[in-house]
Amino acid sequence: MYRATLLLVLASAFSFGQDHQAALDQHGDHVMGFSHEKTSHHFVLNQDGGLIEVRANDVKDSASVEQIRNHFQHIARMFADGDFNAPMLVHSQNVPGTAVMTRLKNDLHWKMDEMPRGARITITADNNEVLAAVHAFLRFQISDHQTGDCTSIR
Repeated sequence: MYRATLLLVLASAFSFGQDHQAALDQHGDHVMGFSHEKTSHHFVLNQDGGLIEVRANDVKDSASVEQIRNHFQHIARMFADGDFNAPMLVHSQNVPGTAVMTRLKNDLHWKMDEMPRGARITITADNNEVLAAVHAFLRFQISDHQTGDCTSIR
């Protein structure tokens, strides 16, 4: 009886994990406007805030590169205005750090730069409270997107 119950619990957890990842990928593709299968996300925590990077996996995939850059231009403006609805729509939940980042939006700076095969957003925080929120936000992204990026501050 115990073994059967344990197997059922493990199977349910595995199924939930697969369902969550599939929903995350589907919502992300829709909200961001580019395919998670054709691109790679990376998140970096640093002393001043952090970085969000997305690159096309194929150097010749100019359509994904353009979609990434368009999305990042839009998202950098939204985030600067304190609008974090896009991450909530992608993850289907309130994302850690966004309430503080919204409240202290004037203490954050979002800079978008083009990179080969994609774009980068550099996040700079002006104080420790908003810095902690940025780090919570980035750690959540690393975990939920399963990027394998380091969660320590560089």
